Amino acid sequence: MLRLAILILFFNLISLSAQEVNSATLVKQRIEITELKKDLNNFYNKKEAEYQTRKKELDNLLAKIEKEKKEIQDLRDENKQLLENIKGEVDSKTANIFNKMKPKIAADIFNQMIREGKIEDVFDIIIRLKEAKVTSLMKYMSPENASLLTQMLQDYKLNNKSEG
Repeated sequence: MLRLAILILFFNLISLSAQEVNSATLVKQRIEITELKKDLNNFYNKKEAEYQTRKKELDNLLAKIEKEKKEIQDLRDENKQLLENIKGEVDSKTANIFNKMKPKIAADIFNQMIREGKIEDVFDIIIRLKEAKVTSLMKYMSPENASLLTQMLQDYKLNNKSEG
């Protein structure tokens, strides 16, 4: 029985010793885990700060790009308006020249321009001419060209009535 008691005591001592080792190991592991957690938090905070810095830089760059894009668009619109004004001025001067021409000469020029595929240019001039001038020069144009221009004038009047 004494042997049994000694054996039990011996196993209890071994068990207590193992528990102390396990407790020490657990404490050591907790410390290591705590250190790892601190390292990970520091790493995360550092990366988050880098991310926020880069995000701010990208946002600033994007704002700058949008500003420049708007400036370019404004400049483009301004140039387009200038070009339209210049074209309108040229068309107006061209119309004045054709208004002063003899109808037969103007009709010959228009017929030639239409043969060259410039019917839109002819039409732009025609709509700026005086009505009496258009009527008199249509007599000298080829029937095909006069017909095309007449149709374009009718379409133009219909479109302008619906818009006005």
